[in-house]
Amino acid sequence: MHIQIQADRCEGHGLCADTAPEVYALDDDAMVVLRHDPLPETLRAKAEAGARVCPVAALRVVG
Repeated sequence: MHIQIQADRCEGHGLCADTAPEVYALDDDAMVVLRHDPLPETLRAKAEAGARVCPVAALRVVG
């Protein structure tokens, strides 16, 4: 399982990292980065929750 990031859409709100810090983080430029790739199945629910709160829909869990 993977997370697709549309980096050109990310505005650095950080809601994904607030919701699922085990999955998402922000880099020094406040852009989303993944803590795991591929993503363990045990973190799927967290990854999906973080993707859902993204106000610009820059994240998608696939696989």
